Amino acid sequence: MHYNCLIVDDEVELSKMTCEYFQMFDVSCACVESAMECEAFLKENTIDILLLDINLQEESGFVLCKKIREESDIPILFISARQSDDDVLIALNIGGDDYIKKPYTLSVLLAKVKIMMKRMGRSQKEEQTESAGNVRIEISTRKVYIGEKEVTLKAKEFKLFQCLFENRNTIVTKEKLFDLVWGDAYFSDGTLNVHIRKLREKLEENPNEPKMIKTIWGTGYMLEL
Repeated sequence: MHYNCLIVDDEVELSKMTCEYFQMFDVSCACVESAMECEAFLKENTIDILLLDINLQEESGFVLCKKIREESDIPILFISARQSDDDVLIALNIGGDDYIKKPYTLSVLLAKVKIMMKRMGRSQKEEQTESAGNVRIEISTRKVYIGEKEVTLKAKEFKLFQCLFENRNTIVTKEKLFDLVWGDAYFSDGTLNVHIRKLREKLEENPNEPKMIKTIWGTGYMLEL
């Protein structure tokens, strides 16, 4: 089943009240209390936006956000009573799209959610399938096709491949990849190497002798198509 919004918060009464308010304005909404329940919910349902509290009973919202970002680019709006700038910065740096401090006003929260939904709708309309040689990518589904073979990539893997694809047949430096994919030009080489290896395992006929994703020693990588 598809919902516009999922709330993950152990303040049950607040979550239920927020859900009921959203539904009055035709925004379908569900709520769960824990990270475990959230992960189970996302296996059975799809959502447009996640509202996520930091202080959950078993596992923090920060940890859950990191897990979700490995698989999905859905908008994540943190909702928390924690007021410090450090918490806000952590939330945004690990993949959160916004930070809303409690107590929040239902009308303001709904307005933020509706604005995010409109942006998503526009971006989805603008997305197109791109092709080069025998490679085709679909941005909305994060799928790559090598000829007729369909390959599903995780969020970071797709973002990395998309960057290489858009700069195909030219050298892309490590610094540029770190900046575009991770938002930091000073990430460790190990992180990039692991993701490149995973891409080769999924896309190359022989990952040990790659024909598409070439290493340019001391500089970066190049996608040859």
